[in-house]
Amino acid sequence: MIKYKLICKDCETIFDSWFSSSHDYEKLKKKNFLSCHICNSLNIDKTLMSPSVVMKKGNSKTSNQIQKYKETKKVMLKYQEFIKKNFDFVGTNFAYEARSVHYKNKKTSKGIYGTATKKDIKELKEEGIETEKIPWIKDNTN
Repeated sequence: MIKYKLICKDCETIFDSWFSSSHDYEKLKKKNFLSCHICNSLNIDKTLMSPSVVMKKGNSKTSNQIQKYKETKKVMLKYQEFIKKNFDFVGTNFAYEARSVHYKNKKTSKGIYGTATKKDIKELKEEGIETEKIPWIKDNTN
């Protein structure tokens, strides 16, 4: 088994995926079986990967980095929970819904959040519609 760090060239999402071999990765890529889990784009490539290095226990620098990572992840998950409770999820229809709110003065009791391509975000900005990119992480703790 081999683990690759992949990047979606459309929405710039970086994610990991496991393959039986490098040959299997190439075969799946050629058949367009690799897609982004955020925007469903097939424009996926491998990105730079670093080798897995085993560190000695008790390395305070590594411990501090892990602690900072955990604290940052905890804060991001709190923001995500706030967004989920206070905004309406519109999924991949974000650009359409944002235009509806902006042009039709569609009043909603809540703001909206969802996914959009880099192109959609650029077009919304050109139209004077303000958006913000927020990193979204999965809480996969058991």
